[in-house]
Amino acid sequence: MPMLRGFLVLVLFFILGESVRLLLALPVSGGVLGMVVITFTLMLKGNVSDDLARASQGLISVLVLLIMPGVVGVFFTANQFSGQWLAVAAALLVGTFLSVLTTLLLMKVVTKRGVSDGE
Repeated sequence: MPMLRGFLVLVLFFILGESVRLLLALPVSGGVLGMVVITFTLMLKGNVSDDLARASQGLISVLVLLIMPGVVGVFFTANQFSGQWLAVAAALLVGTFLSVLTTLLLMKVVTKRGVSDGE
């Protein structure tokens, strides 16, 4: 039952993100907006409930499945990228670098905060 409550929280934030996307006509996925909202909510709250943590751990184990639709989409539209491989490769490299850098900086801030709190 606790895992179901965690999934319910995730689904509610997804629905909230979709609602915001539709109301404001934003060109961003409702799932991404929901993740941003839940991130800020958890930052304000200061902790993650056990129910949400259990549901999230279950999803992390199948995270690779979330990448598959994009990979399949690229496979079927590969001919549209002809002549643009340099731009695609540059975007992938820069995006990966920025993701790793952001993760590094975030971990640095989080670990400093944990040490200063005496944890």
